[in-house]
Amino acid sequence: MTDSEDIAVIDCDEDEDEGSSLKRSRRGRLPSGKPNPVDVHVGGRVRLRRTLLGLSQEKLGEAIGLTFQQVQKYERGANRIGASRLYDLSRVLEVPVSFFFEDMDPQTAALSPRNMTPETTEISNSENDPMSKRETLELVRTYYRIPDPVVRRRIYELAKAVAISCEALEQAQDPATLHEQAN
Repeated sequence: MTDSEDIAVIDCDEDEDEGSSLKRSRRGRLPSGKPNPVDVHVGGRVRLRRTLLGLSQEKLGEAIGLTFQQVQKYERGANRIGASRLYDLSRVLEVPVSFFFEDMDPQTAALSPRNMTPETTEISNSENDPMSKRETLELVRTYYRIPDPVVRRRIYELAKAVAISCEALEQAQDPATLHEQAN
């Protein structure tokens, strides 16, 4: 065995921690050390699809050769998902790779470290993201348990009409809108 085989591979893109001879990878993370918002979004989409299929983290992990702890880290965005792993996930979860990037808020993409400027250092609060709420997952699961596609479509159209109505009502009550209408 040569000396190079004894050494662990470590990402050397980042500065060394003081007092440490090893370099810790922070590649893709925010300056604060928090996970990349894009990784968090992709992980959330993995969780969404997994739960919609009724798979446990353990079952998904078994299907792609990982522990459930690794699946948890992917779903939280704590660990980045490589291209080949994302491909494997898309096959097991029966979605195209593009599914994991769908519905990404432009603000989330802008917060990726490669796109960050000093003005964009605040990460958006995931509590405000409806796709990360259990209520959303339960709603979608319940929706797809309705066997009749015509009934599902009518429920969708009803929900859409209620949302549009609520938005119109909010806009009508907005002081800025009232001021514009008065002028």
